[in-house]
Amino acid sequence: MIYCSIDLMDGKAVQLVQGKAENKTLEVLDVIELALKFSKIGPIHVIDLDAALEQGDNREIILNLAKRFPIRVGGGIRTVEQAQEYLAAGVEKVIIGSKALDRTFLERLLSVVPKEKVIIALDSFRDEIVIRGWKEKTRVRAEDIIQILEPYCSEFLYTQVEREGLMQGPDFERLKKLRKLTDYPLVAAGGISSLDEIAMLQREGISSVLGMALYTGKIKDAELIEFLDPN
Repeated sequence: MIYCSIDLMDGKAVQLVQGKAENKTLEVLDVIELALKFSKIGPIHVIDLDAALEQGDNREIILNLAKRFPIRVGGGIRTVEQAQEYLAAGVEKVIIGSKALDRTFLERLLSVVPKEKVIIALDSFRDEIVIRGWKEKTRVRAEDIIQILEPYCSEFLYTQVEREGLMQGPDFERLKKLRKLTDYPLVAAGGISSLDEIAMLQREGISSVLGMALYTGKIKDAELIEFLDPN
């Protein structure tokens, strides 16, 4: 699978380098038009950066998107009620990041939400999981926790934060290591910049999230659609 990403900040779709607000490289005002284009490729990966950074949220935009497009949503989902609201609004799956290491929270979540609706995000900076908008280190490595977290989700999202927005390619060796540790679907984000890299990940059974490469035109929409359906 290939997921196009829409990262929301101040009501706009933005692209940040390494998730830092001060490193915003571009923004798109018309989020709906962008989602319409991305929905032709598949479900859209929507992240509320403001909520992740605890500086507001883009809830209304997300609820509007959920009415019209297949989306998965993450960024600042730290209460069971918020996850329920998004799923009730039509969001396909919720992505849990900052609360992913809180198994008490995960147990409460799964008491009211099917695990098939939950993705756990293992956002890592140089092999260490980071939370709260990627600003807080945890001293936990994804490979040490991924199997422990399997009972609480249906798939994993692994973002290589140090590569995010740089279009220098993912760390394939680290991803291969994670792939061997779980049979659950694994989605990679951070640095993916070419169809060749997407194909390499697919051969390992890993899906891709595309951001900067799409926004800058390094990967063209038409090329991606043809890649997905060569016939």
